[in-house]
Amino acid sequence: MTTPNSPQVLLQQMAQIQHMERGKLCILRQGPDGPYYNHQTWENGKNTTHYVPRQQVEALAEAIAGYQNFARLTGQYVELMVEKTRAERTAGLKKKTPPRKSAWPRKRKSSN
Repeated sequence: MTTPNSPQVLLQQMAQIQHMERGKLCILRQGPDGPYYNHQTWENGKNTTHYVPRQQVEALAEAIAGYQNFARLTGQYVELMVEKTRAERTAGLKKKTPPRKSAWPRKRKSSN
């Protein structure tokens, strides 16, 4: 059984995202036929800007939203896994048994 925010559900939701793009869509200016857009993103240590034709604006906006959704889901997944790891680690501390004593006697180090 999976809960709404279980790791498996989050992974399934991430896998359903078909298009992703980093960056943001910006209006350059208003023209007589409507706004002109560019796409700003960080690539290879530099801010890059590319003109976006009007017919591609909607698809790019959806891809950017897909990336933002993926990043949000990834953050939730990380939080769940960290909580699980911490719970398992603290549960392991409670179950710790004392070390077994060896049947072999310890040899003393010589003081030469």
